[in-house]
Amino acid sequence: MTTQGSSEITPEQAQQTVDEVRLAYSRLREEVRKVIVGQDQVVDQILTAVFCRGHALVVGVPGLAKTLLISTLARTLSLGFSRVQFTPDLMPSDITGTEVIEEDKSTGSRSLRFVKGPIFANVILADEINRTPPKTQAALLEAMQERQVTVGGMRHMLPAPFFVLATQNPIEQEGTYPLPEAQLDRFMFEVKIGYPTAEEEYAIVKRTTGGPPASVQPVMSAEEIERVQTLVRAMPIAEHVVRYALRLVRCTRIKEPMDSGLPRPKMVTEYLAWGAGPRASEYMVLGAKANAILSGSNHVTIEHVRAVARPVLRHRILTNFNAEADGVTTDAIIEAMLKEIPADATSASDKRQLDAVVKG
Repeated sequence: MTTQGSSEITPEQAQQTVDEVRLAYSRLREEVRKVIVGQDQVVDQILTAVFCRGHALVVGVPGLAKTLLISTLARTLSLGFSRVQFTPDLMPSDITGTEVIEEDKSTGSRSLRFVKGPIFANVILADEINRTPPKTQAALLEAMQERQVTVGGMRHMLPAPFFVLATQNPIEQEGTYPLPEAQLDRFMFEVKIGYPTAEEEYAIVKRTTGGPPASVQPVMSAEEIERVQTLVRAMPIAEHVVRYALRLVRCTRIKEPMDSGLPRPKMVTEYLAWGAGPRASEYMVLGAKANAILSGSNHVTIEHVRAVARPVLRHRILTNFNAEADGVTTDAIIEAMLKEIPADATSASDKRQLDAVVKG
């Protein structure tokens, strides 16, 4: 079997990689569960983004512990943490920092000194990111993509590792500034957080109305996180799995023909206006690698790609007016793609011919 990256590590090293990352993952989950009840899938997706050097956008209604989840995760990672509450009057310098005039009292000379803003941390909680104007969002975009900020013509590198974990309220849109597509594309995942189950809500109420809140302990250092990130990228992946990930992404580009003459799902042609770019393909493969490791597998399968397809694609594809009129969401379109796009590139007609040859 042809694999991508198989020359980098052996099967034995791959298993060692799985064991090492799984240990780190279980330690993190144990600490997070001291504070957060349920939301296992949300926690998994955020940790997957962290292990892939990606940013995550967490979308959910108020009161679902989005901010608490991210701040708790930051404490378990033993990293520098900054929370920025995004408001309409927030300026770029409020997050990046600014230059101030400093006077030397002994000589009387004056010089400019750069005072770092809250973005100079490892984990940035961008709370209600869509409430700030585009100028400030553009400053954050540079930080997310380039891992640097530019102030007064001077570039200042951000610490490593660096993650932006942003929150967004999907129901209250008055007075908000929707994120531009270029910035949405920088988020590896859009993570949807929903209401807890009845039993989970019971546990939440018992925990928050009882004794003092639980404290979490840091279990991973910056060096350990960077080590895990390197291990995830070195994970081998078969060529046919990579091509399946590409097939899913390329299916969303409705103005281009489908690969190998495969039919495009009806929901895609009827309800999509624009498809995902190459960055979606990159994150699909990286996310599948991390998902494989977190599930205890030393190789990546089609199912691992399917597991990350929704958070990777849902904010990268644009629906048309027909979808809005019929109440069709991007998740519904992705679900149709996962059901109808085959794991291999064999078209339906080719399969019928092959079946006839086999039966004959």
